[in-house]
Amino acid sequence: MLPAPDGTPYNPADYEQRRLWATAGDGTRIPISLACRKDRPRDGSAPFLLYGYGSYEVSSDPRFLIRLISLLDRGFGYAIAHVRGGGELGRRWYDDGKMLTKINTFTDFIACARHVVADGWTSPERLIARGGSAGGLLMGAAANMAPDAFGGIVAQVPFVDALTSILDPTLPLTVPEWEEWGDPLHDPDVYRYMKSYTPYENVTPGQVYPPILAVTSLNDTRVLFHEPAKWVARLQAVAKGGPFLLKTELTAGHGGRSGRYDAWREEALVLAWIITTAGAC
Repeated sequence: MLPAPDGTPYNPADYEQRRLWATAGDGTRIPISLACRKDRPRDGSAPFLLYGYGSYEVSSDPRFLIRLISLLDRGFGYAIAHVRGGGELGRRWYDDGKMLTKINTFTDFIACARHVVADGWTSPERLIARGGSAGGLLMGAAANMAPDAFGGIVAQVPFVDALTSILDPTLPLTVPEWEEWGDPLHDPDVYRYMKSYTPYENVTPGQVYPPILAVTSLNDTRVLFHEPAKWVARLQAVAKGGPFLLKTELTAGHGGRSGRYDAWREEALVLAWIITTAGAC
């Protein structure tokens, strides 16, 4: 196991994990899994990384990730927001975050962000949100709905132009995806609902957004690279705040760069941006 940044050997007794509960606007309690160092202050001054996904009935189960130890040893708290649309609390949890209830996924995540701030774990300006693919859609929607809740957002291969893609049945994943998002091509209610939350359509001119880093891949066949490219271009054109950055991997697919060292280099870049944006360097 690699030592801490100051050279101290890894000791699992230095860390703790907790289960928190945020309350969504409709009264639903949203579980949060949190990890941090035991000596970390809880006065709102510490940096924090909040991860979210919430789609396809995928359970974002807590597990040991060596890359997170570097963040924890720099004073970060780390948490997973188990928002609706995932599978953590059964089939109903999933059904309450898909199709015409999809917005619950976004408001749940915002509730979790506000909860860790209210509970003293961090402050909005030091809270970084991270998600990829459908979790990138979550990042874009949360940025539109509550930009003041975050100090920075990382969106990896983000599904941020979802309405355009789901309207195109010639794309290989579109028709099967109608079971997740609904069919806006043939159902006007689904079209209106998706248009109300998809990130690209809902970038607000003049609104102040936190710094955003979007990472995409030229050969991604699941979320085409032009989705984050359009999104970042629109943010740069009409929004305030930022900066709004786009990094495009020219030889990668949906999973990012392959190969042991290339994958770590990509992760190191993202973590460096998170650390710098949270003011923890």
